[in-house]
Amino acid sequence: MGTYNITVESDNVLRLGFGDTPANNDVLVTEAERIISELIQGGEMKGGEIIKLNGPATLPIAFVLAHKLNHLYQAVAVYDPKLSKYVVAIAHGRKYRLGDLVD
Repeated sequence: MGTYNITVESDNVLRLGFGDTPANNDVLVTEAERIISELIQGGEMKGGEIIKLNGPATLPIAFVLAHKLNHLYQAVAVYDPKLSKYVVAIAHGRKYRLGDLVD
């Protein structure tokens, strides 16, 4: 399973998680970037209104994902287990605003 995993689920949800092989951020960021680029180039992620991220990520991984996804989606939302909702963290469309809570 490698060092980091990203899979596409229905309704524009990305499932994030650490793999079986422990690694530091210098390795994790390159793995996350490779996976997300493959998903985009393979057509599994076409962009659109919103993408929702669910699962653990280090801060450096979050930056890599934000950079890549910001170019494809009008909004990027991250799951907050305390709220049981996704919180919009990047927004440049008209439908979503920063801080919006979505299911």
